[in-house]
Amino acid sequence: MGRGRAKAKQTKVARELKYYSPDTDLSSLERELHGSAPSLPSTTRVAEPETDEDDDYDKWASGRR
Repeated sequence: MGRGRAKAKQTKVARELKYYSPDTDLSSLERELHGSAPSLPSTTRVAEPETDEDDDYDKWASGRR
């Protein structure tokens, strides 16, 4: 006998979820779709050139030093 109220509440919640449409930030969506790059922080580090670490191994492996 108590099932009617619970079922009505579930139906109400299901209907709210089905037809709920949150506010959409269209300008944010547009920025994301156009791929505008976010601003970089001013403390961006420049990558140092990589050294070829295999040279030391190659010398060791071939017996040259």
